[in-house]
Amino acid sequence: MGSGLRKEASVEVAEHATDDPLTPAELRVLRLIADGKSNKEIAAQLSVSEETVKGQVRNILSKLGANDRTHAAMIGVSRGMVEL
Repeated sequence: MGSGLRKEASVEVAEHATDDPLTPAELRVLRLIADGKSNKEIAAQLSVSEETVKGQVRNILSKLGANDRTHAAMIGVSRGMVEL
């Protein structure tokens, strides 16, 4: 198998890394991340603690198999969870 095919396969696996769907609260946080909001801004907007947001961000990254917030937002857009 060529390296290009392996890379494509790994991208496919990453896109479907989990069947564990995001909760409604995590989806709200993901959409605010995609809007460029900080954890502090998200916490204020959703009337929750910044620690709660941090936990939700960790869950989002894990569930989506994302490396960081930007990657999570890109996956959200590609899967139709987030509109820009």
